[in-house]
Amino acid sequence: MKRKLALWILWVGFIAYLVFLAPPFHLDETLALLKNLLTLQWANINPIILSLFSLVGIWLLIYSSVLFIDGRMQQIPFWPFALASVVSGVLGLIPYLAVREPNQAFSGEKDAFLSLLDSRWFAIILSFSTIGLLAYAVFFGNWGDFWQHFRSDRFIHGMTLAFGLFCLLFPTVLYDDMSRRRWYSPEIFGIVAFVLLLGPLAYLWLRPPLPTRESWLIS
Repeated sequence: MKRKLALWILWVGFIAYLVFLAPPFHLDETLALLKNLLTLQWANINPIILSLFSLVGIWLLIYSSVLFIDGRMQQIPFWPFALASVVSGVLGLIPYLAVREPNQAFSGEKDAFLSLLDSRWFAIILSFSTIGLLAYAVFFGNWGDFWQHFRSDRFIHGMTLAFGLFCLLFPTVLYDDMSRRRWYSPEIFGIVAFVLLLGPLAYLWLRPPLPTRESWLIS
């Protein structure tokens, strides 16, 4: 109950912060940026902003690789929240984290979609994509320009904070995923939780395949 309440408070608080305390929202500039991002016109976009936008998408895929499996055993499935997250980022994700119940079981067979999300190749592709995006931002990005946009533009400001929330919230689903694979270890949990972004990617790469054909619970 405390976890659920904390997540709802975080969700409402983040929305209130974006509405009342974040920098102004520049509609024309934001629409122009989104148009350039989605139409692959990246020449005039700061590599840091481009990488950050892409890394938010990486985070959605990381969570998807855990929560679509988790949603199989929940009363409320994950897919509506996944669709909401595509549009609203972490604001679409937090309500699912708040309404889901702790669960360390999986029943039945993996379909093709779950098999893809559970595969090591999926994790490897995400990992190399992330490393490329981080390198692109670090070596080619204009950090002064990014800082100026962070301080003056609500979209960039909110996207940056959302990225941070994605990092901080992953441990809320990590224990259940490790347990349903019979792979829980406090040491591994701590490393994955505290090595932001790269820790979850390494976890997806190294975790054992999901057991199937039976339903079981690890207490």
